[in-house]
Amino acid sequence: MSMTDPLGDMLTRIRNGQRARKDTIVAPASKLRANVLEVLKREGYIRDYSSYEVSEGIREIKIELKYQEGDPVIREISRVSTPGRRVYSKIKDLPRVYNGLGISILSTPRGVMSDAEARAANVGGEVLCEVF
Repeated sequence: MSMTDPLGDMLTRIRNGQRARKDTIVAPASKLRANVLEVLKREGYIRDYSSYEVSEGIREIKIELKYQEGDPVIREISRVSTPGRRVYSKIKDLPRVYNGLGISILSTPRGVMSDAEARAANVGGEVLCEVF
């Protein structure tokens, strides 16, 4: 059965895994998911992730969640642009998440990057999600 919002599914798995205090979670693999996880790792929201092959042609991503003093590092993670409503933003119109304490993850012509990296590269794009 096909999934309508694969990125939203992965974000929900992360949210549910942290509420259940899991150390690791597993999600189906894709390039977009791996790029979003790379941004989360670079910004310090997850410990690490790795991709492995379950069977012929089927890959999964193992995500190691991060906790600080028993509390999840990710307090909120939400999808902004959905398959039914795409949200695009110019660099000057890009909102700050919790006045700069959180990040927005964008899909730009130069790849998937955080809002700070997009401002430095002076490029806008589709706002995928917000993390705090």
